[in-house]
Order: sequence, then C-alpha cells, then structure tokens
Amino acid sequence: MQTSPDRHEYPAHWEADVVLRDGGTARIRPITVDDAERLVSFYEQVSDESKYYRFFAPYPRLSAKDVHRFTHHDFVDRVGLAATVGGEFIATVRYDRIGADGTPASAPADEAEVAFLVQDAHQGRGVASALLEHIAAVARERGIRRFAAEVLPANNKMIKVFTDAGYTQKRSFEDGVVRLEFDLEPTDRSLAVQYAREHRAEARSVQRLLAPGSVAVIGAGRTPGGVGRSVLGNIRDAGYTGRLYAVNRALPEGQKELDGVPAHRSVRDIDGPVDLAVVAVPAEHVPEVVTECGEHGVQGLVVVSAGYAESGTEGRERQRALVRQARTYGMRIIGPNAFGIINTSPRVRLNASLAPETPRPGRIGLFAQSGAIGIALLSRLHRRGGGVTGVTGVSTFVSSGNRADVSGNDVLQYWYEDPDTDVVLMYLESIGNPRKFTRLARRTAAAKPLVVVQGARHAAAPQGHAVRATRLPHATVSALLRQAGVIRVDTITELVDAGLLLARQPLPAGPRVAILGNSESLGLLTYDACLAEGLRPHPPQDLTTAASAADFHAALSRALADDRCDAVVVTAIPAVGEGSVADAALADALRCAVAAAPAKPVLVVHVELGGLAEALSAAASTAPQTEADSPPHIAPRPESTEDRLPTAEAPEGEHLIPAYPAAERAVRALGQAVTYAQWRRDAADPGKVPEYEDIDVKGAATLIDGLLARGQGLTLGADETCDLLGDYGIHVHRALPAPTPDAAVEAARALGYPVALKATAPHLRHRADLGGVRLDLADEDQLLRSYTELTELFGAPEELRPVVQRMAPRGVDVVVRAVIDPAAGAVLSFGLAGAASQLLGDTAHRLIPVTDKEATSLVRSIRTAPLLFGWRGSAPADTRALEELLLRVSRLVDDHPEVVAVTLEPVVVASHGLSVLGASVRLAPPPARDDLGPRTLPAY
Repeated sequence: MQTSPDRHEYPAHWEADVVLRDGGTARIRPITVDDAERLVSFYEQVSDESKYYRFFAPYPRLSAKDVHRFTHHDFVDRVGLAATVGGEFIATVRYDRIGADGTPASAPADEAEVAFLVQDAHQGRGVASALLEHIAAVARERGIRRFAAEVLPANNKMIKVFTDAGYTQKRSFEDGVVRLEFDLEPTDRSLAVQYAREHRAEARSVQRLLAPGSVAVIGAGRTPGGVGRSVLGNIRDAGYTGRLYAVNRALPEGQKELDGVPAHRSVRDIDGPVDLAVVAVPAEHVPEVVTECGEHGVQGLVVVSAGYAESGTEGRERQRALVRQARTYGMRIIGPNAFGIINTSPRVRLNASLAPETPRPGRIGLFAQSGAIGIALLSRLHRRGGGVTGVTGVSTFVSSGNRADVSGNDVLQYWYEDPDTDVVLMYLESIGNPRKFTRLARRTAAAKPLVVVQGARHAAAPQGHAVRATRLPHATVSALLRQAGVIRVDTITELVDAGLLLARQPLPAGPRVAILGNSESLGLLTYDACLAEGLRPHPPQDLTTAASAADFHAALSRALADDRCDAVVVTAIPAVGEGSVADAALADALRCAVAAAPAKPVLVVHVELGGLAEALSAAASTAPQTEADSPPHIAPRPESTEDRLPTAEAPEGEHLIPAYPAAERAVRALGQAVTYAQWRRDAADPGKVPEYEDIDVKGAATLIDGLLARGQGLTLGADETCDLLGDYGIHVHRALPAPTPDAAVEAARALGYPVALKATAPHLRHRADLGGVRLDLADEDQLLRSYTELTELFGAPEELRPVVQRMAPRGVDVVVRAVIDPAAGAVLSFGLAGAASQLLGDTAHRLIPVTDKEATSLVRSIRTAPLLFGWRGSAPADTRALEELLLRVSRLVDDHPEVVAVTLEPVVVASHGLSVLGASVRLAPPPARDDLGPRTLPAY
C-alpha cells in the first residue's frame, strides 16, 4: 500500500472488494465521520451476546461519545475499517496504537490493540478473517509491527480468527481475559492460510454461478428470436434441474408464462430466491436491472449484453460502473459481452449460453475469453464425438467476455478441486494477473492437466480487458507458464488434440514410443514426427496392408507388454472395399488390447477411416466381436475427416483411444503429454533453495538502503556493483578505466599481465565481432600497440571509454540476467552470450526464487546447451559453478526486491570455475506485491 502524504487525509487506497467464504463479496473501506448513522444502525442489529463479547459487559446502545470515537480517526494511530454490503455495515474492526504501558501512543510505538464486531447474520462468512488481513496491512504501512487483542474465553469464534491467521503468536490468561499478541510480519504459514482462504472463497463464488438453484433470464423477448429469448430456450431445452424464470418489463399485465416458463415483469415480482440472473437487455438499462437483482438478493450475474469496454472509452466507464454497482450488492459478474456458461452435470444441466446445443457431458473444463472462440471450441469438441452418444464431453464451460470480474484465475480455483473435471482447456487473450495465474496454474497442473492457447500474442489485448503492464516478451511469459506446468499450445486445434488425449489416456512414463500399423509410409511419417518432437521412437513395425484385426490386437498387446515402450501409436489405412464392419472389428481389437494393459497411452493415426474413429469412441463392449455378432450401430459419418475425431466419455473404467487424421497432430499431442508427465514427476521433488555461508544479507541490505537514499532509482557504478555482488559471493573481475595510454599501462601493472583491452562505449560494448576487444596482451608493448589500433579504428578514448581487465581462463561465454517485472514478478534468465541469445532468442527463464533442481534444468534447457557439455570434443564447462552463480543471483533478487535488475555479461565458464567479466545492477523501490498483501478483487 502507498503511504498517504497527510496523516489525516482519507486513504482511498485502503478501499477494496473481497470475496467471502460463501462466495459473496463485500467492500472494505475506512470508517469516516460521515458513517455515524450507518454505525448506529449496524450496532442495533448486533445481538446482545455479540455486544457483550465486544465490550465485556452489557452494552445495549452506543453513546454519542462512542459514535464520535468510532467514526473519528487520524488514519495513523487510530484506524477503523468496515465491511459493507449494499452500502451498509456488516462488520467493523479498529486498532488503537499503544505504548509499552498499554496507554494511547504515537509513533515510534509499534504495537496496537485490535477489536472486531461482526453482525450475527454475517458471522461464519469469513468477514472477520478478511478484515484482519486488511487491518494488518494498514498497520504495517503505518509502522505497527504487533497486534494485541483481549478476548473473553467464551468467545471461541474470535479466538479462532486470531489463532487461525498463521501469525507468530503469544497467548496468556489474566483476570478472566485471554490476551493474544501476534507479530504482523507475514510468515509462510500466514501466506498459506491466506491462499487457502482465497481458494475456498473464489472457488465457492464460481460454484454459485455454475450450479444455481434458480435462474432468471432478464430481457427474454416477447417474440421468438433475440439473445434473451434464445438463452431462455437453451436453458429450458437442456433440462435445467432448478427453477427457471423469464423476466421482461414489457410483458402484458396478465401474461404469466413465456415458452412454458413462469414470466414476470421484474425480478422483484418473483416469489422466492433467485441465485443467478442472465442479463440480456441493452447496456443503458443494465444498471436498473442490477439494482433490482441486488435488492432481491441475487447472488451472481451473467451479462451477455454488449456495449461495454469493447466499444471504447464510454463503454469502459460503463463497465467500471457495472462492476462497482454489482459488488455493492455482493454479486459477482461473468461478462459483460459474455457468451454464457454451461454445466453438464446431471444434478444441474444448465446451458445459460448462446450455444443452441448443450455439449455432451464429459470430464473437460473449458474456458474462453472470446465468444467466437468459445463457439468454435464447443463445436469442435461436439463434432469430434462422431455423433455417438456418450463420447467427448465437457464438464463446465465459461465464456468470460470482457472478464470485468470473474476471470480465468477464479475458474481455475473452482476446477482445481472439481471432481467432475479431469482436464482444463483455456483460451486466453490476456492474463490480467500473471503472478497469480502462474501460482494457481502450478497448483492445478500438479493435480490435473492444464492446456492453454493464448491469442493476441503479437498484438495488444482486446479493448475490453484490463491487463497489467509487463515488460516481458510473449516468449518469456510462455516459458514461465511452462515452468508452472502449463501445456502451452499455439492453436485451438492443438488445444483440442491435447485435451482429448489427456482426458482419456494415462500419462506416459517416458518418451519411448512404439509404432505399428498396416502402412509402412504412414509409420515412417510417424517415426519422423516423433524425432521432431524430441521423442524416442522404436523402428516402425509394418503389419502390411493384409493385416487383420487379430494381427493389430496381437501387435498392440506385445507393444504394451514391452518394458522398453512408454506409449504406442497405431497407424491404420483402409483396405479396398473395407466397410464399417471391419472398422468396428479393428476398433474392438484395439480396445481389447488396451483394456488388458491400461497403463500406457495409445493413439491412432488414421487416413480417411471414419468408421474406425467412430468405433473407437463408441460405448461398446471391450471384447472382440465374433462372426455371429452383429456389428455395432455406427452413426452417420460427418462430412470431413476433421469431424470424425472422437474420444471422451467411456464405459466406466475404460480408456477410450483418441484418433487423429495426421501423424504430426497425434505425435505433437503425445509429446506434450510426455513433457507434462515429466514435469509432474519433477514437481513432486522441486528441490530446495540452498543456503550459502558466505552470503552477507545484512551487509547487502545496509548498502542498498544507503544507495537508495540518494534517489528513487539508480544504476550502480562499477565499485558499488562489485561490492553488492560480493556480499553474495559473486566476484566480478574489476575493469580499470584507461582514458590514456599511460593509464592503461598503470592499470595493467596493477592487475597483472596478461590483460584484455576493451572499448565500453554503448555501440561497442559486448561486440567483440566489431573489433573493440583485444585479448591476451602479454606486456606493455602489446598493450600500447593495441591501444593505438583501437583509437585509430574507432575514435578518441573519450568516445571508446577503454578499460583494462585481467585475462580470464578461456571457456564458454554466457549471460545471466534477473529482472523484477511488475506483472509477472522476479524472473531469472540465462543464455549463451552473443548471437545465440540476441539473434536467435535462445534464452531460458525461471521464476525467482530458483531451486537447485531448477538451476540445473535452466542450464540444460537452451538449444545451444551442448556447447557447455563438450560438444564436438571441446572441454566441458564447469556447469556446477554456473548453477551456483544462478542460485546466488536468484537469492540476491529474492532477498532484496529493491534490486530490480541484474545483468552479468559476459560470464566465461571455464573447465574449472567461471569469471564474471561484466556486471550491472539497478536499484529502485520494489513494485507492490499484491500476492503478499490482503486478499482483494481487481480494483475498478
């Protein structure tokens, strides 16, 4: 939080919207002198018991003196916050700074007494826990380091609020009162508690939207057609299990039904609760609808109306007002400009969207920011079921539109523990909070696959999206997502391909792939595709075109039983005159073999073999058919091969086999599954951040504080850079300035021969290819001769800025960088110096803090890594020393967020040890860390 320049100025930056335990929202804000009536009204609704617990005595009403005291604050030594819903108080908290003797005090006293009061109707919603997080953040901003609270022993709820918060505590009992004292510095446990509460609250808020007990469609037109009437029909036709209402203020006075659905002119006229409202009225009428919904107690809104931020500046302001208004009533919003939501659970059967058909039930959770892409994904998944009942399906679908409120982060919180969702597919056009998304993605990916395709990679985010500024290129963000376990794909076709494989096949144990089929050419194409994806294929087994279903069954059974095989790709082409009966027989044969050995993934590459694709996905017997058996029913074939790629719902316990029309697509999906499976294994043991005895954390902090006292941001000089890095065991070869030939000679004598002479002008720095560097100068004559050559080639010394540096052992030149990005957080980057990283972009990235295992993988993850490991007979570089350097840089930036940028270039990694030849460090006040502060929704 920022510090208010005036101790009495209203601290508007303390205002925040929060999601409570039950999924509703509340607004937290400072209490002011204008709140006297609200405070009195609030207190009148609190039970006598709660008042007794607050004041330790019967206290039926507040005196005028009490009201004055509780509404007049200086926002420094005395602070009060209120949680509000609908503009009215539902809870309050305050602190008063005290001295060592317990009496009122001012700074530098760093302790305060804290007390809460929660309206009885709102107890159990997590209001007090949210208020504690916010009042603690306020106190830390004002220099308070410790809270004290006195609680009656019978007030178990409030004692639990304090003890469950995760802060370091001290507890005592005296004079019949429990006294709790706790430090306000965040701890690992307090952050874990905060994240767990955030997860429960946000997951619950999405669950209320996706599984409502009652739905009202507001704006359902009187005549067929139109958005509202279409959504109403889709909900009704899907067989929604809850209560459904149509609302249109233009309905005739006596009309009670619309398409067989109870109809009303206003949501206020509905007799009973409404959990979800789908708003499909013109944007100018939405505020009136939101007011009616809020006053009726509606829990959430799906706003399909357009005309908001996607339409320009005026619409953006309209969108902000919409979010503020909805949050006033504790409601969450999907949209505006949303395509809608779908829940295929038989307990709900909700299709509150513009999709005319409800997708088949399945295990895939689908999120799309774009309505058009959402339509394409739903259509693709639907078609790839081949028309056979009980195949490829969706558990829940959310199209967020402008994602003014509910975002992909919220839906991830829901899907993480959703028992109906095994795989998550997301189409994102922007990531509003990359730091939080990465944290949630890592947790989700550890439990179930998360596949993401990102649109607008090379353009600005859509107008409707609020996006935090980031200085990181898209490639870096993608690398960080992969580090978090996200399966990054480039197209929606790849998104569906990967999703179908992951939804119905086990994860591969490794990269070894068996290839078998009845086409030698298709097998060779598959083999080449495996090599291109970094897999380790066995030579293809050609069963010949005369292979029968029994031959396929036998070959697949052998491959699955082979310990040297981790996955199998079956290639199949149709024989002349072959029909659906043979397709079905082959499908049954493959399914039978897979059922006997279900631990390895199997994929099919087929060429114009629609019957096989459909048969593979059919919910039929796993036993091979006999001649006496009748062939299974095969649905009419769709028009294109693309439409005949099934897999999803299966008989209980059976893995369905995904089919692909091209080897490249099947193998790409398999390669992504192999990479993800390896990430899962690595994530189980992520390594540790090592401790180094020679790191001087306090010395570095003192140096940084002294340097920042000069200004808000600065790039350190050479000596200061060496001193700061030296505190972390990073020793830089000093480069002495050489403005004249004589100065160069003196510098060489001080350093010792052999030396290097370098031009450090911006256009020549790190550009040995331009001739601005002279190496291995063994004596004074060579040094002076080189000095003359440089000045003759490039100009006067004042333009060249020459320096002299002692020669380092020969090795591989690399570059190490760390930067704190305001959106993504602290990022460590590594690559080979020169063209590899600058021209080819061959750079790897990891989020800080980096563990020992992550440092090892970072060094090996660049394409040019073989140069460090003895490529073509060269001496291997000391990668252990390089990994240690990466870990030390990571520790420096993690320990001191004021270090906003570090560059070590070049670093020469020799056979034994390394040499840091160039370094720069930039200091600045650290960017705000909202992930370390109290829980809040994005501000509007």
